[in-house]
Formats: sequence, C-alpha cells, structure tokens
Amino acid sequence: MTSILNADLHCHSVVSDGTLTPEQLAARASANGVELWALTDHDEVSGQQRAAAAAKAHGMKYLTGAEISVTFAGETVHIVGLGFDANNPLIQQGLEATRGGRGARAMEMAAGLAAVGIRDAYEGALKFVGNPALISRTHFARFLVESGVCKDTYEVFRKYLTEGKPGYVPHRWATLKDAVGWITQTGGLAVIAHPGRYKFSANEEYALFSEFKAHGGTGVEVVTGSHTVAEYVEYADMAREFGLAASRGSDFHSPDESHTDLGTLPYLPGDLTPVWELLADRIQ
Repeated sequence: MTSILNADLHCHSVVSDGTLTPEQLAARASANGVELWALTDHDEVSGQQRAAAAAKAHGMKYLTGAEISVTFAGETVHIVGLGFDANNPLIQQGLEATRGGRGARAMEMAAGLAAVGIRDAYEGALKFVGNPALISRTHFARFLVESGVCKDTYEVFRKYLTEGKPGYVPHRWATLKDAVGWITQTGGLAVIAHPGRYKFSANEEYALFSEFKAHGGTGVEVVTGSHTVAEYVEYADMAREFGLAASRGSDFHSPDESHTDLGTLPYLPGDLTPVWELLADRIQ
C-alpha cells in the first residue's frame, strides 16, 4: 500500500472525549472515502472490538489504536499506538494506571472553577462523559459552553483550564519509555502525535524525537488535523532526519468541534514510508 491511501489513523469516540460512537465514526469515515481506519481513544482500548467490527461492516481495513498521554519535559505529549494486541494485559494495565489519575484531577479542576464562581462544574462535566474514568478538560469545556460561560471551546481554553488560568491542574502521565514499551511489546508501532502542537524549544523537540527513537518509537504524524501546510513540510523533514515512518490522521472528535473531518487530509509526501507499510501484517 502506497502513501496514496486514504488512511485516517487518529480519531476519538465517546469511549474517551469524542461525541460519536465507534459505529458512527466508522460510517462517517467510510462515507468520506477512508480505506484504512484506526480508532485511537485516549488511554483506552475498550472501543476496539466495536470499531474493528464496524470497519469490517463498511468494507474498511482496520488497525487497533490508542492515544497515550505522556509527560515529557514538563509537557503533555501524546503517543499514538497502532496495530498492537488490544487484549494484551500489558497495555490494558498500563492504560488503566494512566487513566487512574483523571478523577482526582477532575475534582481539583472543578474546585479551581468554583473559586472563580463557576459552580457544579464536576457534575456538569460528567453529563458529557461516556466513560467517567476518562473525564478530561474537553468535558469541562463542553459544560462551560452549554452553561453559557463561554461561547465555544476555543474561548474556554483561552480563559480557563490552561496553564495560569482557573481550573488548570497539571497531570503526571506515563513516561515516554513506558508508553512506547506498552505499544511495541504488544506487537504495535508507536507514533508521535501532532508534534506541531507542543510548545517545545528546538532543543526540547530534538530531545523528544531522539528519546522516542531510542525507546523503539517508529513513526510521526506528518499530516494531521492541527498541522499547517508548513508543518506538513517541517515534520516530513523530521521524519527523514530521524528515519521515522509517517502517519496521517484527522484527530477528529466531533462534527461540531473538529476543524478537519475524517478522511479529508492531503496525502503523505510520496518519499516517506507510510506507517501502514510497516504494519501490513497487523491490518484487519
């Protein structure tokens, strides 16, 4: 399979912080011409069987997926795992431990919002949560929009829930070594998600790529929903420099919130190795 393939290997369902079910996502991906799909919920694999079955029903090829939260150089970085064995206890237990800190963090976030007069935010956020163990800033953001505090989620993140603003609570996630290990030791391939989103200096970014590669990481998202055209070029260069395969994914969460729909991104640059070529034997 070449780089000229409509692969969408990054999106989210109600199992984490998306608004559609795995079945609805599969139908949408198929309608948009996606040929190879992966559901990559945050720190969670419980939607994988449903997603794989739905992909098959729509005639799409499927790769298992998850987006793992990692703390690196004081920032949250996301590592996408593709093609791993979702039933393996190693990755299931690792993700469960990573999710475990979310409940306490959510209570602290609600307390921070209450301190500036926004009451009952925890209960409000819970209304938007398909899986209470995965309550996140996105759910609080939807509550703040619904309750009229902010007009959209962009305003939420400008005024609340980010560093230095009310409701912000940092979280210690998995280490880069752990996340890459869980993926590779269960037969999958690790990918740095949307590198253009991290606020790293050039040296910190170089350290991320170097350490990722040293731990056995294999790929980087070059074409993704939050990257600019200039960033497609920049991270294609980084893939070449570090000898990484390239991935492509919309990071779709919701028809109402996401800039980029499933399956609508440009193709990968032709000279890069697509991650799916390295995962040919894992495609369902």
